[in-house]
Amino acid sequence: MIKVALLGCGTVGSGVIKLLADNKHVIARRAGHEVQVTKIMESDPEKVRALGLDDGIIAASIDEILNDDDCQIVIELIGGIEPAKTYIIEAMKKGKNVVTANKDLIASHGKELFEAAEENSVDFNFEASVGGGIPIIFPLKLSLAGNRIQEVIGILNGTTNYILTKMSGEKEPYEKVLQEAQQLGYAESDPTSDVEGYDAARKIAILASIAFNSRVSFEDVYVEGITRITPLDIKYGQELGFVIKLLAITKEEEDKIQVRVHPAFIPRTHPLAVVGGVYNAVFVRGDAVQDLMFYGRGAGQMPTASAVVGDIMEIVRDIEKNNTGRISCTCYLNKEIAAISKLKAKYYVRLLAKDRPGVLAGIAGVFGNHEVSLATVLQKDSNQGYAQLVLITDLVEESDLRSALKVLSEMDIVGAVENVIRLEGVSGHES
Repeated sequence: MIKVALLGCGTVGSGVIKLLADNKHVIARRAGHEVQVTKIMESDPEKVRALGLDDGIIAASIDEILNDDDCQIVIELIGGIEPAKTYIIEAMKKGKNVVTANKDLIASHGKELFEAAEENSVDFNFEASVGGGIPIIFPLKLSLAGNRIQEVIGILNGTTNYILTKMSGEKEPYEKVLQEAQQLGYAESDPTSDVEGYDAARKIAILASIAFNSRVSFEDVYVEGITRITPLDIKYGQELGFVIKLLAITKEEEDKIQVRVHPAFIPRTHPLAVVGGVYNAVFVRGDAVQDLMFYGRGAGQMPTASAVVGDIMEIVRDIEKNNTGRISCTCYLNKEIAAISKLKAKYYVRLLAKDRPGVLAGIAGVFGNHEVSLATVLQKDSNQGYAQLVLITDLVEESDLRSALKVLSEMDIVGAVENVIRLEGVSGHES
């Protein structure tokens, strides 16, 4: 029997308890040993009692777990940076293997955690930190290890995907759909981490580190959220054959790593275009395997518990073979992070311009002076002397586009640059 301790018995923690109990015999046969949770550290003991567990399982402090020589695996599900980081490192120093779902911690302090795991020859598994129940960490580390990964593009946040899906289908404004998502429990009362892209940024930092064998932290990720997306942009994008998604993107180009999160228009034929609602997906391209897509529930009690229990079982197998610590940190390179200003892409630009002769030529001239070529120019609705212009650029460097837009925003013929959205997966794009 392998004894494990659980730090945190909230939504995911209680799911882990349930899954270990419901599938007890299957897990024992597949992992080679029965897995038993012997200690739970939880600030609210009522959460433990609600699962029908005796008070004897409740740990009074972290020391009770750290000093228990029979406990071989610690499952950290309390979240946040501290005290989670200290607890994990101290557990590793005691020779205990660790499973976590803590994306915030790994994205910002992964280097320290992996070093501690290597120094103490213990396993450190974190499949649940990205994509909930979707297996992506182990496939990148093991199944696809013989490939040179070229790009990883993900829909990694269910809240924003739900909002954009509803906005696209029902033509409702962002604020109304957000409120609905909060009422349904898909969005937090404070949705900042989701809608501003921070949650997805932490996840793509983790995936980039694995894909390109170089440490990428949350602070390295360029981030834009979805709050400026309007039904008008979605409508015009659909007319042009695009679907709007909040994408988390990492690619390698000229030995530099692109890592970014932002709304993007993708062709409706792209595999990610059909991923709707609260579902997540990760699109991977490797030189040998070509294109793969991993799809499923990216959050939720039982999908996340599934990933945690899978990690536990993998450690149990390593313990059986006396082979813990066999997969160490894969970040053995030190690659530069590419500046967003150097990104080469196609762009959707929507602006208000005075509805009079010569204006379009003047705008096109400014773009031309800044090395920005226009592939499509559409004049849409006119109102109070201004016309909506929708422009699609050819492949351009972002710094050149931004320079052109700065000049345009200061011209009296332009009322406002209303929105700028990158195109991804479009023919002629750098991918």
